[in-house]
Amino acid sequence: MDLSTQHEPVSELFHRPQSPGQWQSYALSREQVSSFEENGFLAGIPILDALQLGQLRDELEKVTDPGHPDNSLFYEFHLNEAEDEGKVLFHALGAWQLEPALHDLPWSPALCLAAYQLLGGAVRFFHDQLFIKPPEHGGIVAWHQDYSYWTWTEPMGHLSCWIPLDDADADNGCLQYIPGSHHWGLLPNTGLTGEMDAAREVLDDSQCKALENPVLAEVPAGHGVFHHPLTLHGSGENRSGNPRRAIVINMALDGVRSNAAILEDKDTHNFPILPQGRAISGRYYPMLFSPEKELGPGKPGLPLVGESAKPSAEEES
Repeated sequence: MDLSTQHEPVSELFHRPQSPGQWQSYALSREQVSSFEENGFLAGIPILDALQLGQLRDELEKVTDPGHPDNSLFYEFHLNEAEDEGKVLFHALGAWQLEPALHDLPWSPALCLAAYQLLGGAVRFFHDQLFIKPPEHGGIVAWHQDYSYWTWTEPMGHLSCWIPLDDADADNGCLQYIPGSHHWGLLPNTGLTGEMDAAREVLDDSQCKALENPVLAEVPAGHGVFHHPLTLHGSGENRSGNPRRAIVINMALDGVRSNAAILEDKDTHNFPILPQGRAISGRYYPMLFSPEKELGPGKPGLPLVGESAKPSAEEES
């Protein structure tokens, strides 16, 4: 079943708050919002409980099978088996269409309210990503900025939440960040594989020096790490004896539009690219959080990032 037609949770796994007061229990503090503005990332936000973690782990195992009946729905599906039996490096986009918990995760209340506060307005789903780094094998992901892959949208108004399904630490390849790098502007893309420090070739001396002091986002399973689309981040290899599994939910501020003209003949796999100028909306980009609907006209005094810089939303065309 293609769940992209369902623009609300299809299971009871995530309980949606029914009042502004219930939403408040998920709110980020002013200090957390300020830390995000300063550093470009915010780590350790509880997103999943034990039941939700278990369901997502089960569904992740199901969808890694190329024989899954809905495998063709993935935007991208990359499964690379290592020489050692059972060690599989996996990366895929579009899993929200395949299974109930994977579909419903973007509507997690903790995820949605934090995204509203860190984006400063109504939040739309952009796309998801699944990752598995196998034990004693998983490769590095080099320093990069997410928006360098999303310039087919404008203005820049994105947010990512990386959610490990296993405790994440330096040994198994947790995310690493360069604090304040979201203020460096958009850098030339130097790729995701190969040398961790490939980005040095496009950085100045002070930026190269900053690479020497990364911050490791060591967080328990189910605790999210939010980051700005220009924050330089990457991850080391998995040196542990267990897999490192994670889900990323990428979101966009309502009002961001397609700039697909820059793609020309670039291979975008099955990603649902919208026509030039079209608002990021419709079947593959559902609304996750509308402050007017969820919080009412009063919109309780929650600390927000960038209220004066958000793009104006327009009607779906």
